[in-house]
Amino acid sequence: MRKNLGFRYTLLAMIVTTTLTIIPLLIVIFYSFLTKNSSGGVIYQFSLDAYRTIFSKEYALVLKDTLIITFWATSMTMLVALPCAYYMALSRHKDILMMIIIVPFWTNFLVRIFAWKAILEANGFLNLILLKLGIIDTPFMFLYNRTAVIVVLAYTSLPFAILPLYNAIEKFDFSLLEAARDLGSGHMRSLAKILIPNIRGGIVASMVFVAIPIFGQYIVPQLIGGGNAGTFMLGQQIANVFFNERNWPVPSAITTLLMFVTLIGFFAVRIRTSQKNRDYLAKNK
Repeated sequence: MRKNLGFRYTLLAMIVTTTLTIIPLLIVIFYSFLTKNSSGGVIYQFSLDAYRTIFSKEYALVLKDTLIITFWATSMTMLVALPCAYYMALSRHKDILMMIIIVPFWTNFLVRIFAWKAILEANGFLNLILLKLGIIDTPFMFLYNRTAVIVVLAYTSLPFAILPLYNAIEKFDFSLLEAARDLGSGHMRSLAKILIPNIRGGIVASMVFVAIPIFGQYIVPQLIGGGNAGTFMLGQQIANVFFNERNWPVPSAITTLLMFVTLIGFFAVRIRTSQKNRDYLAKNK
């Protein structure tokens, strides 16, 4: 009789996951309930001061700016990614287009950000083109504002949105769109009423893959926003508190709170999806 070797096969993966993921998260949660040490590190004394700090007015303003930037950057990314993924799914040159999407991953992230700085700065490429065309008389500072941060965040997040959408659209039965048009539905109406509901899973996955990394961004708002008003995000606040104030419990508390909010959102979506699947199966019995 053949033994069940599934546990043996997954044991190494379980050990690695526990060691590299779960244990560090438990340490972060543990540190969030400790008292800060003025010289750095923590004092092993239970305290809720870190959680009181992150609910202060200062952190509320940073959180508000972070949510605004995350919302607009995610929205811009999805608006660009959806037609791109749709075109890729219908194109004969899928491999070439996929390569174009993946190529940015081959370039260092910091190099891409500095390239955007070279484009947007006062003596950069964009100002040079506008001056040559006579659209502006003096160079305009495109950097260090919220719009620049949102644009660059959308650019860096675009591949993460396109790939799940492309995967969902490629599996879609396009004969449904043809049938809808044969019945008199317009092209855009068919896309909105038939395509979008059927690729909802891909849309949700894309939004999650884009919004969560944007929410914790540090490098883009630091280099493109420069710490100006309206561009300062939660990732920068965590770095400042950790490195400048040498306060370990507050960044740990922020990370813990964000982790639990993310988990709640994940389970809420999962429960909702499961309920819809059960309702669908019940109707089609």
